[in-house]
Amino acid sequence: MPRYFTKDHEWIDVDGGTGTVGITDYAQGQLGDITYVDLPASGSAVKKGDAPCVVDSVKAASDVYAPVSGTVSEANAALEGEPELVNTDPEAGGWLFRVMLSDAGELEGLMDQAAYDAYIAGL
Repeated sequence: MPRYFTKDHEWIDVDGGTGTVGITDYAQGQLGDITYVDLPASGSAVKKGDAPCVVDSVKAASDVYAPVSGTVSEANAALEGEPELVNTDPEAGGWLFRVMLSDAGELEGLMDQAAYDAYIAGL
């Protein structure tokens, strides 16, 4: 399953026509302890660049941008009781939401792991 990254530090794993979205380990480290996650509603439409999700931490509230357009199919209900999963397992169990892609071509503008690693090394 390919994983892509944005310059805003979101990742998306794509499996067929569904993408699972979260924030990177780098992003959660910058935010500090996550205290609450405002997840998008299932069935809501998102456009690439929209902010359907907000992550609150001890430092700040931060928008999470949709890396692709589509329809939210599921939010990670585990985060409602355990928002700290975003800190402890940001790139697996701390995923935020799943989206049914409406335009797979939007993935072409995203980075692969090597390009993302080089990007954050330059920050």
